[in-house]
Amino acid sequence: MCLTKVGLIDCGRLKALFSISWLIAAGLLGAIVPANAQVNVTQYHNHSSRDGLYTDSAFTQSAAANLARDLNFDGTIVGNVYAQPLYIEGGPSGPMVIAVTESNNVYALNAVNGTVIWQRNVGAPVPTADLHCTTVGSMGIIGTPVVDLVSRALFLNAMVTPDGGATIKHYIISLNVDTGAINSGWPVDVEATVQPYNESPFIAAVQQQRPALGIVGNILYVGYGSMGDCDRYHGWLVGVPINNPASVTAWAAGAINNVSIWGGAIWGVGGIASDGSNPFVTTGNTIFTGGIWCGGEAVIRFQPGPIFSGNPSDYWTPTNWLQLDNDDLDLGGSGPLLVDVPGATPSHLVVALGKDGNAYLLNRDNLGGMTAPVDSFQVTTQAINQGAATYRTNQGTYFACRASRLELSTLRITATNPPNIASAWTINRTGLGCGSPFVTSTDGTNNMIVWTIGTGGEGTGGDQRLHGYDGDTGAVVYAGGGANELMAGTHSYSTTGIAARGRIYVATDNKVYAFKLPGETPTPTPTATPTPTATPTVRPTPTPTATPTPTATPSVSPTPTATATPTPTPTPTPKPHLGNISTRGFVQTGANVMIGGFIIEGTGPKRVIVRGIGPELSQYGVPNVLVNPTLELHNGTGALIASNDNWQTTIIGGIITSDQRRDIRNSGHAPGDGRESAIIADLPTGNYTAIVRGVNNTTGVALVEVYDLSRETNSILGNISTRSFAQTGAD
Repeated sequence: MCLTKVGLIDCGRLKALFSISWLIAAGLLGAIVPANAQVNVTQYHNHSSRDGLYTDSAFTQSAAANLARDLNFDGTIVGNVYAQPLYIEGGPSGPMVIAVTESNNVYALNAVNGTVIWQRNVGAPVPTADLHCTTVGSMGIIGTPVVDLVSRALFLNAMVTPDGGATIKHYIISLNVDTGAINSGWPVDVEATVQPYNESPFIAAVQQQRPALGIVGNILYVGYGSMGDCDRYHGWLVGVPINNPASVTAWAAGAINNVSIWGGAIWGVGGIASDGSNPFVTTGNTIFTGGIWCGGEAVIRFQPGPIFSGNPSDYWTPTNWLQLDNDDLDLGGSGPLLVDVPGATPSHLVVALGKDGNAYLLNRDNLGGMTAPVDSFQVTTQAINQGAATYRTNQGTYFACRASRLELSTLRITATNPPNIASAWTINRTGLGCGSPFVTSTDGTNNMIVWTIGTGGEGTGGDQRLHGYDGDTGAVVYAGGGANELMAGTHSYSTTGIAARGRIYVATDNKVYAFKLPGETPTPTPTATPTPTATPTVRPTPTPTATPTPTATPSVSPTPTATATPTPTPTPTPKPHLGNISTRGFVQTGANVMIGGFIIEGTGPKRVIVRGIGPELSQYGVPNVLVNPTLELHNGTGALIASNDNWQTTIIGGIITSDQRRDIRNSGHAPGDGRESAIIADLPTGNYTAIVRGVNNTTGVALVEVYDLSRETNSILGNISTRSFAQTGAD
């Protein structure tokens, strides 16, 4: 081995060395997939923290201002939609949009043209006439599903009836996400499987499954609430091990050995949030408690299972919980939002938003029991029912919420001791409607855009359009488009969008809409290259615009409050820099592994993510992929400073001192397959070498990549040199 300016290489067995020193502006793409492109939306609001943040380098504010609906995208489905769509890559049929409907139809749509890849009906929905009360009509799939990429399994809950309404069941179902086939051991009949909790049984006919499902570790969590506070429901959290669905654990709010007490619904659309180790939920009002707190009006942290310890550190409820119960002003209308605020004490926080119009800030590490919150702030005089979003810019940490149908409100959390909530900006949405917000950014810090949809319901028809606002100021970035951008079939706080591969997808009744940035497609088809030279992706020619539909009556664009600038903030031209290193080659054994050297130049450390990709390449038609890549990171002396074999399992050692799963997910560059490897590191200036091998001496085509996660620092990625075994053809 010898040390060169690009790191540690095998001088004696050198087969091919390709060196390129190049500067690129933000937004140029790597050899196989776009740099910083958001992929694999597996759950509600993209991450288990429920932040609603989608990182995609294509979403500059100037590009977003020209967003347009893709008129060549079909997107036809059958049934009303209350769940967020998902976006999944890595399957044999290419990228897919997953949509579910109240009619119990599950669809996988081609993400490029919106045609059906597969469709499955999972059972007859329960007719409205057979429900004691319902706010959504007939009852089928309401909550947002979740996908486990390692097993390629799609999990959902469906309310079904096999006999026209006489028998009502809740089934937790697992489908193969690539084919729609039901996986072995599923479905789980919830009522037949869940044991009574404190003498309270699970009664399927009175429980509604609205909150988004979540996976923490290897356990699937499903929350249940009521249908308008009818009958003797409980707030249930059901845990199902994804590898052993017969072993079910459950907990219920409003259950203390007294059948006259009920309630505590888990019903916020955001559902189960997680810090990577523990599930968190919010619960609603309890009924006939006699002043005995029994799990309602609370933020609760569970141990895996779910198991509730009952310790004050594992729950928070306001001191006026009983008054909130009596006034039906519960905390359950919004799921918990997990937020980290660097520089604040405490810095690990939970944001809870209530039907009383207040935002509550809590210490996630010690929720505190029945006590005052870290801070609170009255956002509105209306009820807050929705899924919030959170993001961080150079100006601070924010969260955005739907403050009833009337307002989109964004608030700042101060980096102080203790942290406080302060108003940032508010958009008046009176008459226009307001769905649950979501956020896009080019790199996780810059070009923040807060999006909402002018949804119908709650006394307003909504303008049925997508709207985007500057994350720092509230200035209008995208005002809804023209006649072609008009949607239909949205639902108050349930409807929200996702961003993936330069597109925004919105699922509504009987239709999935796709909006695209100028010149963007979801997944460019890769061109096989005989050498591992990194190549900018060619932007495809835009599809000709279809004949416009009849012009709709123009709607008035909402005006930000005085704190917002009335016009969009111009996007500055990004400083040229190396944003992504991406090289493909054939990995063999011994000395013929893949080596990628890179340099950090400048005056300070740089945060990067290094990835070893194999199985994910098969979706691009790459043959003979490396099935299980392992990754090593060496410094300029040749010392091993970090390693990884499976990005979902952190290897502690060297410069890696804590679990990295959450950081990898939040980076926007989590690998698409659980067998692939990733390391996040804050690296000082110097030379580094990434080595990709095959587990158990396996061979195949792999990709070694380095992404810049801290472009605002005074350091840059300055050079790449890669070495792999040069073969013939595509290898």
